[in-house]
Amino acid sequence: MKKVTILDLQKMKNEAVKISMLTAYDFRMAYILDTSGVDILLVGDSVGNVFMGEDNTLSVTVDQMIYHTRAVVRGRKRSLVVTDMPFMSYQVSVEEARRNAGRMVKEGGAEAVKIEGGENAAAVIQAISDMDVPVMGHIGLTPQSIHRMGGYRIQGREEQQKQKLMADAVAVERAGAFAVVLEGIPQKLAKKITEKLKIPTIGIGAGLDCDGQVLVINDMLGLSGKFRPKFVKQYVQLERVIQEAVSTYIDEVKAQKFPQDEFSFS
Repeated sequence: MKKVTILDLQKMKNEAVKISMLTAYDFRMAYILDTSGVDILLVGDSVGNVFMGEDNTLSVTVDQMIYHTRAVVRGRKRSLVVTDMPFMSYQVSVEEARRNAGRMVKEGGAEAVKIEGGENAAAVIQAISDMDVPVMGHIGLTPQSIHRMGGYRIQGREEQQKQKLMADAVAVERAGAFAVVLEGIPQKLAKKITEKLKIPTIGIGAGLDCDGQVLVINDMLGLSGKFRPKFVKQYVQLERVIQEAVSTYIDEVKAQKFPQDEFSFS
């Protein structure tokens, strides 16, 4: 089983082979996704939403990201592990950004970090890349900027926004990022950015023309309740499956049908 590296991702773009990425936050899920053949495991700061029940990602800390990264790393052999730099881990200063990125690699075992922002994050991306920590960019709808954006709004519909996003994408590439996530932008714009850049683009709510796709694992498995953005395809309804299994368990306990002799010690 060949280990996926950032060089492999570049080769995939060059050869028009699509890249698959899913989020993971724990050992067992990382193992399942890795053995299923996912190219990239993203330890997303979306852990704040799906694991901690927060309304957004802003409260997630560096220590929490390191904790979840360590768990994911233990569960994978093939996939590339990328970890989100959480809010306030890279915005204060370049020195602090470099230190926190180093912790993600040294303490968490991450093989790359992801940073939200375009032109405004270019200096940080370059500084971290210069210390030999690979950086994945993230532009468009950036969850850490929800207060400025007024919520989770599609970006790039107006001409000024389109020009800004194109400039952001170019800035991220020039700063040394090995790939960039395009989130919540129109498909035509995502296609133009993908054609413009030499590095791979990973889309989420950005259409079919990106070099790869990413989804939050809980969303695509039907484990996010009623929350279902337009761009999410639910491949299974695990919430319903789990509820049915638990209901059967409860009924058997109440009716004294479980545990039977085969599940008991003599």
